[in-house]
Amino acid sequence: MTRTTNITAILADNRLDKDRSVWADALERVTAAQVEQALAQAPGRYSVARMVTLLSPAAKAYLEPMAQQARKLTIQRFGRTIQLYAPLYVSNVCVNSCRYCGYNRQTDVNRTRLTREQALADAEVIAAEGFRHLLLVSGEDSAYVTVDYLSTLAHELRRMFASIAIEIQPLQKDDYAALFAAGIDGVALYQETYDRDVYADYHVAGPKRDYDNRLETPDRYAAAGMRRIGLGVLLGLADWRLDTLAMAEHAAYLMKTYWRSQIDFSFPRIRPATNVIHEWPYVVSDEHLVQMMLALRLCFADTGIVLSTRELPAFRDRMMNICVTRVSAGSKTNPGGYASDTTAAEQFTVADERPPAEVAAAIARCGHEPVWKDWDAGFIGV
Repeated sequence: MTRTTNITAILADNRLDKDRSVWADALERVTAAQVEQALAQAPGRYSVARMVTLLSPAAKAYLEPMAQQARKLTIQRFGRTIQLYAPLYVSNVCVNSCRYCGYNRQTDVNRTRLTREQALADAEVIAAEGFRHLLLVSGEDSAYVTVDYLSTLAHELRRMFASIAIEIQPLQKDDYAALFAAGIDGVALYQETYDRDVYADYHVAGPKRDYDNRLETPDRYAAAGMRRIGLGVLLGLADWRLDTLAMAEHAAYLMKTYWRSQIDFSFPRIRPATNVIHEWPYVVSDEHLVQMMLALRLCFADTGIVLSTRELPAFRDRMMNICVTRVSAGSKTNPGGYASDTTAAEQFTVADERPPAEVAAAIARCGHEPVWKDWDAGFIGV
């Protein structure tokens, strides 16, 4: 691997962002003996060679020993706990035309922007369920979901939530610093795919079409002091093994550069959404997703593994007993969905519709403690 000082150069120099055939060939060449050798090593250490081995087709026959190692390592690092969080959508207006998303600006759907009072009403419902970790989500609606909007809202939300993260459009470092000062401590921003050509095909218009700006955004919010860095790819757009390799390199770079921050991996598989295509070139099966999660855990001992309500209950319950550390529950993916019977468009269809208490009970049944809150507001300093 070529080592340089920024993620754009790292991916380009190592052919992880375009013409990735060299890596596809390397994955196919992995042997059973190499997989066994990798599993004989102490888990939790990253190298690209180790990641290639664990992601390879040859490793599919070793999912059971991989799962055993991943479960043991996760318990060692995180204990028998799983944290719960809830998303709160504040706007489904978006300036982008992403071919896979229900918020695509070219689709004729019911658009809603929550006022501060409406967002707080949703938040009250979420807090009443027991949640103390909140994720504020929006389409890329920079005209409305501004730094001032989020800062004002965060000041109000701090009385209800111990931790607030955001999943919105990319911002500048100074903007993230202002949000951190207002009490927001984490950012999730997914590259969707690290393949430049595939990225251009799915992001046909809008500021999200700028691959490099999106790729470099985690640097900006990590440099601004955000404690939690959320990475992910949208599974179904491109070859999942190659995207996982690129994401692993991205994570390794961020961990080295911004060592005070916590990295979380998320695993969103494409779900049905209004007025979008439903045929995807790279179907990611349950077996594929399991292998992806296990490989990342066995290479990154201390990263969070996040599984949302995009996944069915049985699959989530299974993975909560192996390597998952954070789950959402009771999610509504449309603005105002908690406090009202809104007809606002959803970003995607939820697969796990169990209420939060039922998800917490499922966590307990697999021998773990459901954690609604793991630090106090005073720790953040606001």
